[in-house]
Amino acid sequence: MPLTRGNVPPPPGTSAARLPQFPASIFVVVGLILFIPIFIWFFCRIEPRADQIAILIKKTGDNLPDGEIVAPGSKYKGIQLEVLPEGRYFKNPYVYSWKIAKVTDIPAGKLGVKTRLFGEALPEGEIIAGERAKGIVREPLRPGKYRINPYAFYVEQFEAQTIRPGHVGVVTSLIGKDVLSDKDLPDNMRNAFLVDDGMKGVKAAVLDPGTYYLNPYVVSVVEVNLQSQRFEMSGRDALGFFTEDGFTVTVEGTIEFAVMRDHAALLAHRVGDMEDIMKKAVLPRARGFSRIEGSKHPAINFIVGETRQKFQADLAQHLAGLSKEWGVEIKSVLIRKIIVPDEIAKISRQRELAVQETKKYDQQITQAKSQAELTKQEMLAVQNKEKVEADTARIRAVINAEQGQAVTIVSAEKDLAVAQVRLDAAKHQAEAKILAAKGQQDAITAQNVAEASVIKNQVEAFDGGINYARYLFYQKVGPRIETILTTDEKDGLGAVFSPFLPGKEVAK
Repeated sequence: MPLTRGNVPPPPGTSAARLPQFPASIFVVVGLILFIPIFIWFFCRIEPRADQIAILIKKTGDNLPDGEIVAPGSKYKGIQLEVLPEGRYFKNPYVYSWKIAKVTDIPAGKLGVKTRLFGEALPEGEIIAGERAKGIVREPLRPGKYRINPYAFYVEQFEAQTIRPGHVGVVTSLIGKDVLSDKDLPDNMRNAFLVDDGMKGVKAAVLDPGTYYLNPYVVSVVEVNLQSQRFEMSGRDALGFFTEDGFTVTVEGTIEFAVMRDHAALLAHRVGDMEDIMKKAVLPRARGFSRIEGSKHPAINFIVGETRQKFQADLAQHLAGLSKEWGVEIKSVLIRKIIVPDEIAKISRQRELAVQETKKYDQQITQAKSQAELTKQEMLAVQNKEKVEADTARIRAVINAEQGQAVTIVSAEKDLAVAQVRLDAAKHQAEAKILAAKGQQDAITAQNVAEASVIKNQVEAFDGGINYARYLFYQKVGPRIETILTTDEKDGLGAVFSPFLPGKEVAK
């Protein structure tokens, strides 16, 4: 029979009484408990990252009004205006769908201009959208990141306006009342070169150097250079005029000028760029002045003399006075070259050559005089040098002699002192020796006297000198006599001692 839930045989080794019986609803509940979190996590979760946004698209609700692409509110179907920033959100996928998009990133040095893609149509003649109108939004986006719905706004990027040092920015408003066509404007504001705030046209206020984030659909900025500019008056721009004597003279030079800050906007709008300012405002006045002043002098005066310098100074003063009214400051005027007809220039050249030759000879004469003077000075210098050397040698010899004399005197004085000391010492030594000699003399005399006295007494005791001598002889010689040699001769050997024999008398 077919197997059913009620008659399924139990597995082998088990009994039917031990199998639990669960109702089907429990399996359904368990399945829902497991399925709902998985469904919510994988199908309802919206998780844009830090650089992303989530755009919600509602599937249910009222239909959009005609001509709208963004839902006016949350009760309408379609793209919702508000976006979800980074984070984690859960939405019903049967009510909403969504798309992940990147945030709008405006890099440094740029700005963003938003164009609203929904709302009311712009009034005729307007280019900037109001609060709920389609079109360009007035306020620009500065550098940074923005959470902008790309289905509601279109963002266009532009370079920020940078005014360089030495420049200013002339601002032209592209929106506002028209000075030409607006009938409500007073007569003094019509057809004006510069306009006030809220009007279309060039503004008097300029932008100083710096970086500005301005909507290019609202204002236009033109950079005007305030630094000194040089204009070369040469070629077709050279000054030409007739002189008093009917010759044509051409003047080439350089005009240095600068635009004044307070007049930069008016000049840029009324005249144009730097070349226009020069050719429309400055150059015509320079030509007019040169024609008038040039006709007052003959051609020769523009080659030599003070006329050339005076013409340059007067031209600079004239241009400075007139150009200041336009807002142009004339820094300097330099006349580099004045071209006159050849017949005048030839005479002038010849005269100039003669003058140069004269100057050349004068210079040679001056150079010869200078050379002679130089030679004279050199000889004087040599003479002075030799004189100085001789004086130096004489002074050195005198100094050496004086020093030698002083040294000799000092040495002599020292020797004299030493000799004197030695003399005194010698005198003292002589005196000492004399005294010592006298002492010795006295001592010897005394000793001799004493010895003589003793001898005298002894002689007297022996009754004569021969006896005393015989005594001394016997005393000294007697103990040493061992052998006596004799002879029969009277004056033989031993006769020398005969006086010392006893009984012999020696005559006194």
